[in-house]
Amino acid sequence: MNQGFLPQLHSDMDRRPLEPETEFIVKIHDVNDNEPRFPKEVYMATVPERSNAGTSVIRVMAEDADDEMFGLAAKLVYSISQGHPYFSVEPSTGIIRTALGPDEMDRERREHYQVVIEAKDMGGQRGGLTGSTVVNISLTDVNDNPPRFINRIYQFNVAESAEVGAPIGRIRAVDPDIGKNAEMDFTIVGGEGQDVFDITTDKITQEGILAVKKPLDYEKKKSYDLHIQVQNPQLDVRFLALGTKDTAMVRVTVDDVDEPPVFDRFSYIMEVKENAPVGTAVSSVSAMDPDIKHSPVRYSIDRRTDPDRLFNVHAGNGSIFLLKTLDREESAWHNISVIAAEFNNPQQTSRVPVYIRVLDVNDNAPKLASFHETFVCDNAKPGQKIHTITAEDADDPIGGHRFLFTLALEGSVKPNFTLKDNQNNTASLFTRRAGYGRLQQSAFLVPVVISDGEYPMLSSTGTLTVRVCACTRDGNMEMCSAEPLSSSAGLSTGALVAILLCVIILLLIVVLFAALKRQKKKEPLIISKEDVRDNVVSYNDEGGGEEDTQAFDIGALRHPEVMEDGGKQRRDILPPETLYPPPPLRRVPPHTPTSRNNADVRDFINQRVQENDSNPTAPPYDSLATYAYEGNGSVAESLSSLGTASSEGEQDYNYLSEWGPRFRKLADMYGGEDSDRDS
Repeated sequence: MNQGFLPQLHSDMDRRPLEPETEFIVKIHDVNDNEPRFPKEVYMATVPERSNAGTSVIRVMAEDADDEMFGLAAKLVYSISQGHPYFSVEPSTGIIRTALGPDEMDRERREHYQVVIEAKDMGGQRGGLTGSTVVNISLTDVNDNPPRFINRIYQFNVAESAEVGAPIGRIRAVDPDIGKNAEMDFTIVGGEGQDVFDITTDKITQEGILAVKKPLDYEKKKSYDLHIQVQNPQLDVRFLALGTKDTAMVRVTVDDVDEPPVFDRFSYIMEVKENAPVGTAVSSVSAMDPDIKHSPVRYSIDRRTDPDRLFNVHAGNGSIFLLKTLDREESAWHNISVIAAEFNNPQQTSRVPVYIRVLDVNDNAPKLASFHETFVCDNAKPGQKIHTITAEDADDPIGGHRFLFTLALEGSVKPNFTLKDNQNNTASLFTRRAGYGRLQQSAFLVPVVISDGEYPMLSSTGTLTVRVCACTRDGNMEMCSAEPLSSSAGLSTGALVAILLCVIILLLIVVLFAALKRQKKKEPLIISKEDVRDNVVSYNDEGGGEEDTQAFDIGALRHPEVMEDGGKQRRDILPPETLYPPPPLRRVPPHTPTSRNNADVRDFINQRVQENDSNPTAPPYDSLATYAYEGNGSVAESLSSLGTASSEGEQDYNYLSEWGPRFRKLADMYGGEDSDRDS
């Protein structure tokens, strides 16, 4: 700090300075009044265990507020006051280093150290000020210790019924290291049961778990001696000389257990013919008690697998035989389960599956396939193929089916069709002649004999229905007989129910209609028997013309009441809007009976004509006559063809089919032969 002083002389009259101002520079000299200070009061540091002497751990530096330009007030020197003889510090830099060799710096013996570092100014001379800090140093672990078994021999017991994978016991080893350096790996390196047992490591507890690898059998081997090894999976090459692994012996004793019987196979496959009689032995199963005492075994069939009781097994020797005959067509395989139980301890049981195959026997005759109907065109040509016949057989021969097709004996006499065996389990049906009259015969029945090629040979006769249908020139069916071709597919249950409901509804409608019809009062058409004009007269025979006077009584037309009541209105026609009175009848002289009769009839007819002409709404009928027989003596000849003489010569009318559909019916009526009706 610089300060200046300028004296001034003053007078009362004049205040001017007597001499000029002067500047003074004042320097303040620093003294050692500040001690060194560390930024932290406590430092944390680590160093690997077994480090060499002089390994750097951490550097600590202090600060001094004094001016380092004046003397040694800010010159610091570091020293260690606590932590000997493990660590040291460099006086000028403050770097802390290890002071002992690797054998002395062992984490397993001591892990944590507290070191006190001092910083002194004045270059460490007497009178200097001192500051200190604490450094906590920890030794980090290295893998310098191998795992060690606690015991040299371990003893375990296991039941022979233990399942594969079941644990037997735990083997413990210790390792002073921590973390990954303490992880262990257990292995079986020798002994009698390397393939029978297995050992793994529990990753949490780092224990070895001994388990069963294969099934045990007390009767075969009662104990095993194993050599177990343990080591760290991660090794430090610097410490291999200290050892990396340890071994121990494990003795496993197998305990005897009462075991269930054991079958000599895991499953059985048997065969039997479907025609085998009851009591036939199929095959046998075998089981035995694996225990030393060898208890006898009883056999039985699990009836849940044989609900129909088709099989049985001999309780003593395990022989399986038939209780019922088998049918391969119903079931080709039977899967049953046989149970074996100890005679002395029935609770000890075991079971085995038995698969029984039913061998085929030729016991079913072949038959036609489901479709038994076809059609032939009425204009078919000779030798034309109309259908391919197939067959089916419930049997299943080893070499496959071989069917033979022939016409039955009754169908080979005057046959209308021929049959050809195609040698591939099918047959073809051909026409034998030209033209099949649909009106003469609408269907033909063709019996076909089908035989199989197995031993013994079986055959059956099936009937193929061939319907005659009208076809185009290209052979496409246009119209067939009234009976449609049956479908190969049967009606479903839903369709049958629907048909039944429709029939019931129709019956109810008919019953209701009949009841209403009974209640309805029907007004008769004819009011009076005497009213001839309103009668409906039916004739069962036709009169003989003018010569027949017995067929119709002309006198009824000349009834007096009819003549007088000619103006009555008819009841079977609608009443006209305007009625015109009929003209008076003209009469002929009574001396001529024939003229009078003709006049009466003529007047009656004229009256009816006039009546209908004047009423356009009336129907044009006077009476209804039915003629079913033509009388003798009529001038007109008979139109019936029953008595017409026909030519005995054979004529071919098939050419009419070529003229079109209108002439096809004539061809059906006059074409064909009498022998065509025989199939």
